[in-house]
Amino acid sequence: MLKFFYENLYSNFPRIIKFFRGRNLFFAIRHSCPRKTLGNKNASFTVNPSVISSVDIVYSFGIGTDISFDLKLIEMFGLKVFAFDPTPKSIEWLNQQKLPENFKAFPLGIASYSGNADFFLPKNENYVSASMTTKQSDKFVRVKVKTLGDIAKELGHTSIDILKMDIEGAEYDVIDDILRSGIKIHQWLIEFHHRFHPEGSKITRRSIEKLRQAGFLLFHVSRNGEEFSFIKPDFIR
Repeated sequence: MLKFFYENLYSNFPRIIKFFRGRNLFFAIRHSCPRKTLGNKNASFTVNPSVISSVDIVYSFGIGTDISFDLKLIEMFGLKVFAFDPTPKSIEWLNQQKLPENFKAFPLGIASYSGNADFFLPKNENYVSASMTTKQSDKFVRVKVKTLGDIAKELGHTSIDILKMDIEGAEYDVIDDILRSGIKIHQWLIEFHHRFHPEGSKITRRSIEKLRQAGFLLFHVSRNGEEFSFIKPDFIR
């Protein structure tokens, strides 16, 4: 038992340091259910596989150049994935891939409004992810963004079984907009970027509390404290 304690303390030490600096956080799991982590190490998310079926609809926002999570969902369950990323390198990379029929990609970003947004490109040209909230460099591209409500309406969906968001800091405003929209979501997978934000982990805590008040239960937090998985038990399609 003592050995396990020290091993666990050692493995979480980087998170503990960040926690005391206000850049990381720990949360108690609110819901016990089966869990399955899918995708490559730096692009993985965790789902409850026991409630997933072939008729499910997945929205995947922020795919970069790694769709291993999305492809694994298709492989395991035969469902449909609608993927969104307006970043030029992501679009270029996708055009070179042989994609399954159940994977549909759109050069579009998600925001709390529909219109245009400036996506700031990373300083390192070898990186892919751009951000509309963090000025990583002076280089930017103007892209089209839409609210989840507008996207779902255009695609003919009134509910989403799995919503995955890795949107480089824009998640905070988007969460507020989605909760106001009333769109039904079963599993909501979010990578929080409090490490980019001046308030640090405080802004993530507020968003998680809003999700809790809306009926979403936390069932998984990744070891690095950034990927969170929520589920709404009373979801009805």
